[in-house]
Amino acid sequence: MGMTLASDADNRRALAAELQAMNFAVHQPEDPPLFTDAPEPAMQPMHWRAADIAAGLDRIGEMIKLEQGSVRRTLRLTNPGVEYGTTPTLWASIQYILPGEIATAHRHTPGALRFIMKGTGANTIVDGEQYQMNEGDLVLTPGWTFHDHQHNGSEPMVWLDVLDINLVRSMNATFFEDLNAPRQAVNSHQDASHREFGSGLMRPAKARHARYENPVLPYPAALCEAAVRQAAELDPDPYDDTAMIYTNPTTGGHAMKTIGTMLQRLRPGFSGQAHRHVGSSVYYVIRGEGRTTVNDELFNWVAGDFLAIPSWARHAHANRSSDNDCLMFHVNDFPALEALGLWHESGE
Repeated sequence: MGMTLASDADNRRALAAELQAMNFAVHQPEDPPLFTDAPEPAMQPMHWRAADIAAGLDRIGEMIKLEQGSVRRTLRLTNPGVEYGTTPTLWASIQYILPGEIATAHRHTPGALRFIMKGTGANTIVDGEQYQMNEGDLVLTPGWTFHDHQHNGSEPMVWLDVLDINLVRSMNATFFEDLNAPRQAVNSHQDASHREFGSGLMRPAKARHARYENPVLPYPAALCEAAVRQAAELDPDPYDDTAMIYTNPTTGGHAMKTIGTMLQRLRPGFSGQAHRHVGSSVYYVIRGEGRTTVNDELFNWVAGDFLAIPSWARHAHANRSSDNDCLMFHVNDFPALEALGLWHESGE
C-alpha cells in the first residue's frame, strides 16, 4: 500500500480504536501488504508417498465403518499451509471402499470428480445415470447432483476424490442434502448422455439427454490414454512434454468450470524447463518414476505418489528413466482463474 511516514504512523494508531467503534479502519504501519509484487501463497509444496498412503488406507479400512450418511471413508491429503483441504481451492482425498459396501446417496453444491487408482467392480449413480468405475477412469459429479457408489468386486477399491469445496466455502455458497436412502433409482437408459456425447468427436443433432453443461460424466481410461499416446508422437512441450486436457465435448473447454483435469506424459529421459504460473496443482503418479523441483525443493517420486504445487512456484518435471515413460493425472484450479481473467504464467 506504499510507505507510511513515521510522523503519520502515530496518528494512524491513535485513530484505530476511535474508528473501530464505528466499524471503520485505516491502514496501520504493521498491517501486512495488501498488494504484493507477485503471489505469496501460504500453501506449501507437498509429497505424499505411496507406501505411506497404503499404510494409511489399511488403517482406515480396519478402523472406520462406511455407514448411511454423508461421511465417506477417506484419507485426506492435508497441507499445513492452508486451514482446510489440500490447496486454497481444492480438497483432495483418497477413498477406500470394501467389497459389498455402499457410499450412500447425497448431493452438494461443490463439484467433484473421481479418478480410479486401483481396482474394479464399483459403479456410481449420478442423478439416475449409472456408470462402471475401473482403474484409470475419470468420473465427474457435477454440483448439486445426487450421487452414490457401490462396490460389487472382490477386492478393496481405491480412488481419488477432488472437490472445489474450498472455493465454494470461500464464497459462502455451500449447500448439502442427504437422500435418506442408500441408492437412487437408475434411469431407463442408464448411460444416455454418454451414448450421445461420449465419442468426443460427434454430438446429436438434437440432444435429448444432456442434463448438465458438460453432458459427459465418465472418461474411460483406454480412450484418454490413447489420446495421450497419439499426441506424444509430436514434439514435446519444453515444460510439460505431453499434457492433454479432459474437455467438455459441447464447448471444447475444460470438463469442469472450476477444476482442471489433465493427463500428462513424460517421455523417457525428458527433463523439462522450469516455469511458473498462477493456480494450485495436485499430481497423482499413475506410472513411472521421476523428479520435480519446486522452488528450492527436490521431490523424487514413483508410481502411487502424490505431489502438490502452490501457485506461482517455480517448478520443473523430469523422467528419471531412459527406457520407460511416466504418466500423471493432474488436477488444478486453472479453469476458475482463466474464467476470472487472472491467468498468468512465465517461462524461465
